[in-house]
Amino acid sequence: MRVHVTDLIDGDRLSNDTFNEYGLHVLSKGTVLNSQEISRLFQHRVDYVDIDQRVSEISEGRTLESTINPRWLPTVQPLYENAVKNFEGLFTQASTQGNIDVNEVSQMFQPLLNNLQLERDVVSMLLLLNTQDDYTYQHSVQVGMLSYYLATWVGYANEDAIQVGKAGFLHDIGKCRIDEQILNKPGKLTSEEYEEVKKHTIYGHEIISKSFDEPFVAFGALQHHERNDGTGYPHGLTGDAIHPVSKIIAVVDIYSAMISQRVYQQKRDLLFVLKELYRLSFKELDPYTAHTFIKHMMPNFIGKQVELVSGESGIIVMTHPTEFFRPLIQIGDKFIDMAVEREYEIKQVFL
Repeated sequence: MRVHVTDLIDGDRLSNDTFNEYGLHVLSKGTVLNSQEISRLFQHRVDYVDIDQRVSEISEGRTLESTINPRWLPTVQPLYENAVKNFEGLFTQASTQGNIDVNEVSQMFQPLLNNLQLERDVVSMLLLLNTQDDYTYQHSVQVGMLSYYLATWVGYANEDAIQVGKAGFLHDIGKCRIDEQILNKPGKLTSEEYEEVKKHTIYGHEIISKSFDEPFVAFGALQHHERNDGTGYPHGLTGDAIHPVSKIIAVVDIYSAMISQRVYQQKRDLLFVLKELYRLSFKELDPYTAHTFIKHMMPNFIGKQVELVSGESGIIVMTHPTEFFRPLIQIGDKFIDMAVEREYEIKQVFL
């Protein structure tokens, strides 16, 4: 079947080789399309491609939910839920024994990572898997997953990125020593309660140091609330005094917390969250790490429906490499390059 590139969705498979208007080969027959390949077609100004017949056709008036293609969900969901469930046992072990079993961490986390390496649409993945239950455990699993991705994006080799993922997975393990009534308090913490919560970084460093040979795994727990400008805790470190792994976890920790629905906050619009990370990158977060995260997350919005401040609705068809929040969008039959036509502003991305 022949379709316009704006109607492509993740998982479509090319039934013929694709060439641009100059005869340059762009993509081969049999290529399974994702956001990166679809973006490449736009860059080469390819208008139409031939794809294999879809199992189920998607209507012209599809909403954003229908652009999410959870082909991986039956495989990843039980692994994710198992990791969240078993993390409670890890918390109990850390609380009662003062350490954790390294092999149990690998058995819990490695199967998830093995499947994550095959799935790049982390925006859709976390939204589909995210629930209101077991926030502390679920947040830890999400930060582990995202820390692995971000480590690969900033240049870590895969084996090292797996260790960074484990550091993210365990970053909040020190909360096992914090009173649950404080952790789950729906209202604002008192200054005394906040000082107690801040100790989870030190507790986590102690627990992980007794369990892991890799020091940076423990540093992830100790320093993930440190900030570049010295406003963080527990030691008020600045700049290069903060371990690079901790800078990775700091970015994804904020992202995961802001997209989650908790008893005392509503989850935010994802574009708002990324803009907040961008704002923080000029003072509190490491700019290179934060910008790398944003740059790699934004292409996952390709194909998503947006509402503009003007009230118009459109579809994101391509993202910009440096103007992160000013993508190319399609409104009806026209295309708007927001990096050029700067009067347009995105109000909301629908997920």
